[in-house]
Amino acid sequence: MNEDKSLNFLEEIIEEDIRNGKNDGRVLTRFPPEPNGYLHIGHAKSICLNFGLAQKYKGKTNLRFDDTNPVTEDVEYVESIKNDIKWLGFEWAEELYTSDYFETLYGYAVGLIEKGLAYVDDSTPEEIAASKGTPTEPGTPTPYRDRSVEENLRLFAEMKEGKYPDGSKVLRAKIDLANPNMHLRDPLLYRIKHAHHHRTGDAWCIYPMYDFAHGQSDSIERVTHSICTLEFVPHRALYDWLIEHIGIFPSKQYEFARLNMTYTVMSKRRLLQLVNEKHVEGWDDPRMPTISGLRRRGYTPESIRNFCERIGVAKRENVIDVGLLEFCIREDLNKTAWRRMAVLDPVKLIITNYPEGKEEILYGENNPEVEGGEGGRDIPFSRELWIEREDFMEDAPKKFFRLGPGLSVRLKHAYIVTCDDFVKDETGNITEIHCSYIPNSKSGEDTSGLKVKGTIHWVSVPHAKTAEVRLYDRLFKSENPLATTGDFKESINPESLEILETVYIEPDLLRAVPGKGYQFIRKGYFTLDTRSTSERLVFNRTVGLRDTWAKESKKPG
Repeated sequence: MNEDKSLNFLEEIIEEDIRNGKNDGRVLTRFPPEPNGYLHIGHAKSICLNFGLAQKYKGKTNLRFDDTNPVTEDVEYVESIKNDIKWLGFEWAEELYTSDYFETLYGYAVGLIEKGLAYVDDSTPEEIAASKGTPTEPGTPTPYRDRSVEENLRLFAEMKEGKYPDGSKVLRAKIDLANPNMHLRDPLLYRIKHAHHHRTGDAWCIYPMYDFAHGQSDSIERVTHSICTLEFVPHRALYDWLIEHIGIFPSKQYEFARLNMTYTVMSKRRLLQLVNEKHVEGWDDPRMPTISGLRRRGYTPESIRNFCERIGVAKRENVIDVGLLEFCIREDLNKTAWRRMAVLDPVKLIITNYPEGKEEILYGENNPEVEGGEGGRDIPFSRELWIEREDFMEDAPKKFFRLGPGLSVRLKHAYIVTCDDFVKDETGNITEIHCSYIPNSKSGEDTSGLKVKGTIHWVSVPHAKTAEVRLYDRLFKSENPLATTGDFKESINPESLEILETVYIEPDLLRAVPGKGYQFIRKGYFTLDTRSTSERLVFNRTVGLRDTWAKESKKPG
């Protein structure tokens, strides 16, 4: 966060608290994920916000897993969340779990019962929902609302002891059935779940609801600024009520607008559907908006942090164009990705006046955007080359600055060549392009005086290595997949993945490093896939060199 920028509303709150000596000037935030799925780009915004605010004001951030629903939680998700946060560049002060507080939370609930502020209800979920009334009509008490303190204490203890089946009883707060805020109409505090917990095993069969566990866990940790997304605004009154009536440290909740992005779904439930129904390879499929998916696709921590800073912190919901995220990764990779040559759709070019059997080693810088080029690599050159099929046209229009009969181009890092002839097969496909080269036009040593407008990339045929290349695109073809009248999965883009099984690459790419970005010259930014092996190299396209979607979306339908 740059100091010369105006403060966002959360920074204003924190600075005001520090000026007033609130919490002794201490700043403690927390990131509280539920370990029931992988984190996505929306969580990245919350991570950057919570950790970034704490860093700016010399505070700390706790990582606290909201593990109160054993049915959906898994150790795999816990580990993936920790890996994602570290990869983004952040370190937490303490690793905590709501399950650490189960005994304390149970004691808080008993305290509320003793004060006459909570009761055990035997009603069915449908009966409870009906008894809450509507936004315009007050609720009505169930037959169990006026149970005695003694009976409630006994029943709650028996719930804890496992004497009752799932769904047969709940613990509710006794607040106000006529309150305009539906969350204060005797909300549920505990439910029965006979399920194995990934940390506490079978020690518990009652689990606190999120609204009960959330604020109390904040208070136990003495969190100063509990930052949530806007859907928790109606929950804040209950957050404050519980802290006040239990009589514990008054953590405060503040809300900001969650990240909504075009061509994306941000619901873990829907992302899980995509995984379970095999629409994607898994949570880390490079088309997924998960942090692990973005990482596998070649996004960098810097690009995601920059994206989160650019979109800022707002109090009002809005939708961010996914093009901004793609802009951020292009901007980052343009400065950091090493340039390499790969031919995705090959056709052979033969330099007829280049001696047979002759080979040269040419030099190419790694990154021309950086002073000094970050070094370079050797590139073998020979008489026969692979070039892109799209770089040749038999009947080239006037402004086609690549190869065609009589047309000249420069071969990247090499020579100027002129097309003299070409060969077709019986189906009319071009199989060979015959060119002649200008010996004194070598890049860096050109004395030919010739000027050409086009430069194309190539790979030497006898030196070429092969790789599989996966061209990833947006997973959804609709800007708002949830706006469709049917199933959101109907909006899946059938062209979101194209696999090219044999792509010719320059030999230096055999040394590609996982996690490193490479610009395949003129084709886009790529990275080595985590499933790649030395026997079978696989590269994923991170993003194209320019935004082609913007152009496509402006075409008439």
